[in-house]
Amino acid sequence: MQRTLIRIGPRQVAGFCLALSAFELLTYMASDLIMPAMLSVTEEFRADVRHVPNAFNLYLLGGVCLQWLLGPLSDHWGRRRLLLIGCAAFAAACAGAFITRSIEAFNALRLIQGMGLGFVVAVSYPALQEVFCEADAVRLMALLGNIALLSPLLGPMLGSVLLEWLTWRELFLALGIAAVLVWLGLYACMPETVGVVRRDGQQQVRVAFSMRQIRQRYLALLGNPRFLGASLALGLMSLPLIAWIGLAPLLLIQGLGLTPLMYGLWQIPIFSAVIVGNLILNRLLVSRSLPQLIRLALWPFCLGLLALIGCAMQGLGLAATVASLALYAVGLGISNAALYRLALFCSDDSKGLVSAMVGMISIAVMGIGGSIIAAIGGGTRLEFFALWAALGGLMCLPLLLWFLQQAKTAVAAPE
Repeated sequence: MQRTLIRIGPRQVAGFCLALSAFELLTYMASDLIMPAMLSVTEEFRADVRHVPNAFNLYLLGGVCLQWLLGPLSDHWGRRRLLLIGCAAFAAACAGAFITRSIEAFNALRLIQGMGLGFVVAVSYPALQEVFCEADAVRLMALLGNIALLSPLLGPMLGSVLLEWLTWRELFLALGIAAVLVWLGLYACMPETVGVVRRDGQQQVRVAFSMRQIRQRYLALLGNPRFLGASLALGLMSLPLIAWIGLAPLLLIQGLGLTPLMYGLWQIPIFSAVIVGNLILNRLLVSRSLPQLIRLALWPFCLGLLALIGCAMQGLGLAATVASLALYAVGLGISNAALYRLALFCSDDSKGLVSAMVGMISIAVMGIGGSIIAAIGGGTRLEFFALWAALGGLMCLPLLLWFLQQAKTAVAAPE
């Protein structure tokens, strides 16, 4: 790893990365750890099972709804202060689920918990880009992705095991306590990057907060075709995985009659494959450019989704569907952090605002796309899920290929 762009000691670097990865892991654990218990939640509240995917989509919506404001606020007030506020709100919402008494209140808390994900995307990701050089930032984004993937990899299985001794309410209380510990780590180790003089003498200046200017800057981003194409492609590429996370409890537990533990075990091949993709990305970063890595990733990405369509047409069952998703997930793991970096530097605007817009667009695409897949029967039969998820993921190809063609003649990211 090269020197950091700002003056920060190695111990603080380690603490910062650890606390940041722990907060990101918790924001995903708040979804994946609870998924095996969602049918118990609806049963306790005597609510319809449609609240299972609805609660997940509300979580994604929470990740989107404040990002437009969080990015510019962090450009003005600083990343550190905003992330501490976000972590505290997340902890309170998790603890609040322990005492909730209705499905409506539960869903409202899921929305607030999802806002924690918005703080991660809009505040912590730009901080990483401002602390580390390009190669190290991409590596750390991939590493954070691997750590975050421990949630869908281990969360359902761990949740199933913990539910043998704890209630779903106690699981949320445990998440709230863990979030308090993470807040303490962030308070101790997270550096401020806005308004700080870097080693090269440059400074990330504070941007004045003006709603009129914010509107104009967002409109300028929406008028940037390369930025818009990359952001939409990010959402569509992740759509099959997000749809699987939201609908797998219905497909496997309710549809196929699997136990929560077996449901958790079937997640392992898919999310292990994303981690493998991230490790491949880390190995190839030294010898290939980011656009080259994305082109390489399209091979397993497309082959996996085409295989998924084959599973739907031939009715090949759960094992073949999971294997196809795993192949697709390798490609997603290679490409995701690389494409995010390229999207972030499609504009010279402040990275807090740009990151917020990337997050809003990509998470909105995933949330809306997941809702559509659920509405047209993706949660009723495995074959329907495989077909609609694969077609949704393949929709990214025209945008992605056009973006990569443009990248040949444009400077995608500064060193």
